[in-house]
Amino acid sequence: MYGAALLKTINDAGLAVMILTEGLEDSELLASRLTRAEVTRQLRLLIQTTECLPQELMQGMPEIDWRGLTAAGEALSGRAGPALDDALMFAIRSLVPATLMWLRVYQQQQPGWFRMVPAMASQ
Repeated sequence: MYGAALLKTINDAGLAVMILTEGLEDSELLASRLTRAEVTRQLRLLIQTTECLPQELMQGMPEIDWRGLTAAGEALSGRAGPALDDALMFAIRSLVPATLMWLRVYQQQQPGWFRMVPAMASQ
């Protein structure tokens, strides 16, 4: 159940990034203080959550670029400038869509990984 909750958080944060950036040109996003800040916050949430996933769950999803997500997290904590902008745009345009796509595939193949079972009420 813990892994399922983490996968849901990753998916929700990824969807938030996609919704916030839909239809925006790179230059528009980079110039928008509020949208950029919220997209960055959602990306950090997604990335920090991946760091909490159990290793066996990550190993069961080898197509997800876990190393790329970790590298993006490191880059997003860097100084403002072109390297930070590039990392942000790469995460938005490549890492997040690919991660969401693979999560959908794995949800179909391994539904148990994504199932959150409520705690049994004590009787």
